[in-house]
Amino acid sequence: MKAAIFNTLGSAEDVLVISDVEKPSLAHGEVLVRIHRSAVNPSDVKKRAGAFPDLLDDGFIIPHSDGAGVIEAVGRGVPASRVGERVWVYQAQFARRFGTAAKYVALPSNRAVNLPNSASFDDGACMGIPAMTAHRCIFADGAVTGKTILVTGGAGRVGHYAIQWAKHAGAQVIATASNPKATEHCFAAGADAVCPHGGEEFVQLISELTGGRGVDRVVDGEFGANLPVLLDVVREGVVIATYSSMHVPEPVLPFKRMMFLDLTLRMVLVYAMPELAKQAAAADISMYLDRGMLQHRIAHCLPMGQIAQAHQLIEQGGFYGAVVLDVENA
Repeated sequence: MKAAIFNTLGSAEDVLVISDVEKPSLAHGEVLVRIHRSAVNPSDVKKRAGAFPDLLDDGFIIPHSDGAGVIEAVGRGVPASRVGERVWVYQAQFARRFGTAAKYVALPSNRAVNLPNSASFDDGACMGIPAMTAHRCIFADGAVTGKTILVTGGAGRVGHYAIQWAKHAGAQVIATASNPKATEHCFAAGADAVCPHGGEEFVQLISELTGGRGVDRVVDGEFGANLPVLLDVVREGVVIATYSSMHVPEPVLPFKRMMFLDLTLRMVLVYAMPELAKQAAAADISMYLDRGMLQHRIAHCLPMGQIAQAHQLIEQGGFYGAVVLDVENA
């Protein structure tokens, strides 16, 4: 089968190639999915660039954790009725060598989730890391109905879904944005208010919107850089759920101030989520897709042969939405 692979770590243009590799065989409990779309996430790019030096110890890698397609065969222990089912898949290349940047992927049946007919394969490919991370950030610490949630970087991939989950659950949502275009994306996702990432206007607006009480929850995408200003706008008992800290990767915590806020800090990594949380997120995603209640943004759809360019787009940034590969027509 055709697949994108790398067998050395480095820049996308130097290491990613299209190759003919053996079609995967099925183990007990697995399904074989013919991939139509493969999504590129920042974690995929970091792996290929060298974030995990031992990644290639067992051989070449087919990248990408997220994708969507159709189940073509099932292994023992999986109902034959799943054959022909449209699915979105996640964790295809977590703790495994072979991901979705290939004509076929074999993976555990529970990692292939029903994709309603009303949703496109493009939509399905976006669900894994962004939508599941956002779901965990919003729902891990109890109901949010009637609460005020601050979503930093609301126009980002995770922030976009976090706004939607929170609004559907009955929360008031304040998002931060860095420019007018990002502000439009936040409002389109359902944000009640949008403000700058920091500064006096940020603090003043949140104080006005919350009657001086501060926000109940924070979904944050740049923890180390944002923490100092976040502490100016949260109330006692706040939960900060954060999924990234790229600019300040090893932040220093103001322990005393955080302690007197009775602050709960939750680190969210989709791969490390409890299995029950993954199942809850997957069930909600499929239900909301079926009801047409989630908005999606596909910024770029490239042929699989342009996988290097797709990785470069993620590295460069400057756009809103997902980058997906057309594997079906490769």
